[in-house]
Amino acid sequence: MSVSLPQSVLFCCDHNSVRSPMAEGIMKRMYGQGTYVQSAGVTSDLEIDGFAIAVCAEIGVELARHRARSFDEMDRFGDDLSSFDLIVALSPTSRDRALDLTRFYHIDVEFWPITDPTGIDGARETRLDAYRNTRDEIIARLADRWGGTLEET
Repeated sequence: MSVSLPQSVLFCCDHNSVRSPMAEGIMKRMYGQGTYVQSAGVTSDLEIDGFAIAVCAEIGVELARHRARSFDEMDRFGDDLSSFDLIVALSPTSRDRALDLTRFYHIDVEFWPITDPTGIDGARETRLDAYRNTRDEIIARLADRWGGTLEET
């Protein structure tokens, strides 16, 4: 079932280096530029993950230029949380932080428990498969929420 897209969405996770930038890039790829989409982390202590870059490149989503940022940095750079219609938290920690930061605003916060692939050990291909699974979880959640498929774009 297709539901109309919000005007603005913020994806968040722990470090803004894997799940939330993947979700940001994939949403832009699936639905175009009609919705303002950003991502942030509880912290921004890591750079964009190379495996996330690789598996998103496989589907035409470019993440190499992404720069991690935290909720605090968003505020310092003028990206006010109250300007978002929806915050999608992809980890329990980011959900808790988003709910705390938005307690005085009328902003919907949804929790999508997306698997963190960074804990998978093994050979390169094993790790890439874990990141592909995370990428595909995000695609499925987006399609369930707003309809469409990646191939339609």
